[in-house]
Amino acid sequence: MSLACIHTHTLFCDGSDDIETCCRAAFQKGFACLGFSAHNPILKKTGIDNGCNLPDEKLEEYISEVLAAKKRWEGKLPVYLGLEVDFIENLTGPADRDLHELGLDFIIGSVHYVLPPKGEPFAVDDKAERIERGIREGYGGDPMGMVEAYLNAEIAMIRSGGFDLLGHPDLVKKNNFKKDGDQNMLFSEDAALYLEKTAAIAALMGEKGIPAEVNTGGISRGKTKDCYPSLAFLKLFRRHGVAMVINADAHKAEHLDGYYDEAKKSMLEAGYKESLIFEGRQNGRALWRSESL
Repeated sequence: MSLACIHTHTLFCDGSDDIETCCRAAFQKGFACLGFSAHNPILKKTGIDNGCNLPDEKLEEYISEVLAAKKRWEGKLPVYLGLEVDFIENLTGPADRDLHELGLDFIIGSVHYVLPPKGEPFAVDDKAERIERGIREGYGGDPMGMVEAYLNAEIAMIRSGGFDLLGHPDLVKKNNFKKDGDQNMLFSEDAALYLEKTAAIAALMGEKGIPAEVNTGGISRGKTKDCYPSLAFLKLFRRHGVAMVINADAHKAEHLDGYYDEAKKSMLEAGYKESLIFEGRQNGRALWRSESL
């Protein structure tokens, strides 16, 4: 199985290494390609200032540096320019016209934020104490309120389109276990609502013909015991014919192929025999090739 990653964060957003360091690491690991996917700028559109997303004023520099790396590494390592775009309903998302005028190779569509009926917007992958406060203030202490809002946002994003790859489909589970491995700390992944919504997401992705990722970032950073999505969710994607892409969601160069064996194991257990490798863009469409696991 060829190694690749198009979900990579650098110093331009919330990563720890620069673009060139990531390119060297990917080349040394024998990668088939490397794609950069800075968190898109959201401050001007949403008023949310989180320190994680690419600053609006740095967007042009980010694009320039990735394109320069693409030229430097030509013939040695295919380098691709992308963004991981936040979907925040009625504020911003992958379908935004301005994003499609940037000449990107790909867009990862992801949901991080929920907009509670009370209180402030918050990211479902924030620190545990911030999640607990958000649930308490925004959803009257009901974690399933947050979960439902997250999954509904993902459904709305898929319907609106504009992206080439679905990012970490069940990120909301990040804070759902304790360090000692206790699962379902906040909510049950066997709850009827959770099963209904994840099944709807898988079915909709199958209808749209858009691939999703098996993301190992939570394991690499010690936040989860398994990949995004969970095995049960992955089986739903398989049932609906959704192709999968293995990504590291790397925030450090050393994590670029982190726990790929776990991703492969999970995919095989779900019934997959192949994963996809990104090969660029042509006539407005992402190009993929299949690789045997």
